[in-house]
Amino acid sequence: MREEMLKSILSELNGTSADIQASAIISTDGLVIASILPSSMDEDRLGAMAAAMLSLGDRTSEELGRGALEQVLVKGSQGYVLMTYAGPNTVVTTVTTSSAKLGLIFLDVKRAAESIGKIM
Repeated sequence: MREEMLKSILSELNGTSADIQASAIISTDGLVIASILPSSMDEDRLGAMAAAMLSLGDRTSEELGRGALEQVLVKGSQGYVLMTYAGPNTVVTTVTTSSAKLGLIFLDVKRAAESIGKIM
């Protein structure tokens, strides 16, 4: 039941923009809880990379006096990867195209993260 609710939130998130190519809900230790990914994307690999990025982001934010980490944004030549906390031990990870309108993506991901946080 919970997984269906989480997948529904991801499906709605992916539907908000054609620029969102994939999304997943991942525990901070790298376990993928729910995902909507293209077949070319490995779920376990995404989880492991998200955990590593979050760990580094947490440490960087704290060490440089920026407070608690809220988001990690990675920009590559083919697009973006956005990780946003959805509760203390969960993040929603979104993969977008390079033409994505980040302001709208941030807003949609924030809404999804709030919904996910209530379920988790």
